[in-house]
Amino acid sequence: MTGTMPSMGQREVAEDAVVPEPVLLVLDVGQMVHGGYCVAHHLGRVVFVRHAIPGERVVAQVTDAGPSVRPWWADTVQVVRASEHRRAHPWKLADSLRAYRIGRRPVAGAEYGHIVMDHQRRLKAQVFRDTMTRIGRVRPDELDIHVLGRRDDEPAGLHWSTRHQFRVSPSGRLSLPVHRSPVTVPVRNAPPALPALGELPLWDLDFSGASGVEVALSGHTREAMVRVLATPQVAASMGALQSRLHGWRGQLSGLPDHVSAVVALPPRQPGGEAELIGLRGEDWLPERVSSGRYGTRAFRVSGDAFWHPHRDAPAVLVESVMAAADPRPGHVVADLYAGAGLFSAFLAEAVGPQGAVLAVEAAARASQDARQNLRDLPQVAVLHDTAERATAGWLHEPGLPPAAGGLGGRRLDAVVLGPPHAGAGPAVLGRVHRLGPGRIVYVSANPVSLAHDTRHLAELGWRLDAVEVHDLHPNTHRMVAVCRFTRR
Repeated sequence: MTGTMPSMGQREVAEDAVVPEPVLLVLDVGQMVHGGYCVAHHLGRVVFVRHAIPGERVVAQVTDAGPSVRPWWADTVQVVRASEHRRAHPWKLADSLRAYRIGRRPVAGAEYGHIVMDHQRRLKAQVFRDTMTRIGRVRPDELDIHVLGRRDDEPAGLHWSTRHQFRVSPSGRLSLPVHRSPVTVPVRNAPPALPALGELPLWDLDFSGASGVEVALSGHTREAMVRVLATPQVAASMGALQSRLHGWRGQLSGLPDHVSAVVALPPRQPGGEAELIGLRGEDWLPERVSSGRYGTRAFRVSGDAFWHPHRDAPAVLVESVMAAADPRPGHVVADLYAGAGLFSAFLAEAVGPQGAVLAVEAAARASQDARQNLRDLPQVAVLHDTAERATAGWLHEPGLPPAAGGLGGRRLDAVVLGPPHAGAGPAVLGRVHRLGPGRIVYVSANPVSLAHDTRHLAELGWRLDAVEVHDLHPNTHRMVAVCRFTRR
């Protein structure tokens, strides 16, 4: 439903017209969908509204529309009829209502912040269930979903994140992006971050010549690392690069001793890895993962290697994956998209010296991290390879010994995979199916790609046997699911 509010300057919009700014719509808000949007309608057109709650009536400002974009996107700027689950946003720069009152748009990264925590999780459960039934074709009665949160995140959902990506403003200051926009907003804090980030003197430094700055904080030690991402223009000129390196090194020299710093140059070819230039300290962080059931292990994680950002996520997901995979002494397990070896380490301890774990990782530095992190476990073979090539190789040469990265003629008991955002895809899943494991454990932070892969596995004869969904990104639409698939 739409209405008019002349006092706010609303203009009627033709269905196919390019929308002038600002255009305000009064919308009755429907269900939440993946991405942090609620669905509403205006003149028969779908409008995806952020910063709203299902059941509300809001005034929304159109942020993206035109003849080439069938859906419109909009931000809530005023609440006409509020949900009982609405609260004051805990992060001022991400608060849409406050941002529009002072003439700007909110920064991205807390699109659920206006919703009380328990209802955030109910909405995530609904989005997960809807996505899996609509795309994954899972029957609703097979999905009893309760999103599991962390008690330490209550009540505000702040100070949990160990990984942060900043843009650099035209004046060289750390900034955060606006959703679906090239606009950035300079910042002097990041409330989702662990408090240690706010203690670093980064906010007044001049990072001109960089496209972004990444800050990684160790979840359970003092160490931190700053990665300065040089622009292609700076990287292409030796003189410009040397000048910028001198400036960045001087500015970062004032950081505490436990903070390292590197400069990352853009990859020389698509899909390649950044070249690193050290400014101070190591180019990796120490991490420690402690599980009450499976013990404690130490890891080194390079700055560009994937690591789940919530401080508790590694331990939470280890326990969930281990329960789903159920590794026993002597088992053979493949860990695809293994990263720095988080799951492989605990799987290897469970299968013991008579078992085998094949850890496959395509990124060079992450693969090196895994090799270092798993060096005390001779039952692990680390393969620097893609999941596509590794699984194809196992099918082609099933007798290749584990020490050489093969199965040694043995059957896989389980496959654990945590693919990137786009999912594993039919090619990898088809080969995994042909390898004949007893179970597949799938870790996903994207319910859409998970649903597509779930449907493909169902077509191959697998069923979704168990699901755990964790709220490891409070105040955002993101969630992490651990799914177990078994043969029908």
